[in-house]
Amino acid sequence: MRAWTLPVLAAWIAVLAATPFVGDNYLVKIATFVAFYAALALSWNFIGGLAGYPSFATAAFVGLGSYAGALVQNAGAPIVVAWIAAAGVCAMAAAALGAIVLRLRGHYFAIGSIALVEILSLVASWWSGLTGGGEGLNLAFLPGGPDTIARVFLYAMLGIAVLALVTTVAVTRGRLGFGLRCIAQNEDAAEMVGIPTTRYKMAAFVLSAVFCGAAGAAYASWVAYIAPSDAFSILLTVKVPVMVLLGGAGTVLGPVLGATALVLLEETVWARFLEFHQAILGAVIVALIFFLPGGLLGLAARRRTA
Repeated sequence: MRAWTLPVLAAWIAVLAATPFVGDNYLVKIATFVAFYAALALSWNFIGGLAGYPSFATAAFVGLGSYAGALVQNAGAPIVVAWIAAAGVCAMAAAALGAIVLRLRGHYFAIGSIALVEILSLVASWWSGLTGGGEGLNLAFLPGGPDTIARVFLYAMLGIAVLALVTTVAVTRGRLGFGLRCIAQNEDAAEMVGIPTTRYKMAAFVLSAVFCGAAGAAYASWVAYIAPSDAFSILLTVKVPVMVLLGGAGTVLGPVLGATALVLLEETVWARFLEFHQAILGAVIVALIFFLPGGLLGLAARRRTA
């Protein structure tokens, strides 16, 4: 990790935290989405960036966390307790499902992780007695005016992102991070030299689910409604890896940088090209990935060495 990474991250946190004091609710909403996607990108980075496993299960755990948090909250639990419970449910689900899908590698793992999204979406759609089926679930709005609610969920999302960030720093500096990078380079060789690859992959998969579950539960409380089509969105599960690749996979700063850049890019494209925003945004993303294989951080490193 470079010496300037932590100061940049501290500045990023400070800017988002100061948004309610310098901007209107629209700016606060953008800051909240930046924090939300940064938390998801940091979560994906454990399994996809450090371990090199192309996971597309982000939406599965966001959706599962959304429903778990909504059900606990509707049962009368405090909102923070519901978010913690959602994170715990996702951790247990990732441990159980990881025992199956982590046996796969490469594109087989990618297909298996996408299947998790579809399976959980179908379960949520069919189990109408618990999840509300296709009609979804409603949640109570927080008391207070729009300004108060906007600030609460900005700081909630930012808090989840900061926890994911602190965990990322701890992992990358520890034995787990070293083992995951070895797995990404050559899993068979890593296992031959004594690295417990199965245990490390499971740890990365669980970490990638925990923060997704908490962020999903917070998002459900924010919008006060959750439905299968929104919770288990394939678009979400594709956007998050793109964010990490855009910033720089396997780094501490890359997921944060990529999430911020893509959210701001989306807002710019949405405002200027309302009818064609998805096509234009897709073309921009493809161009960025082709011309920036190492992400924005890789581009900065190449410029310094040029």
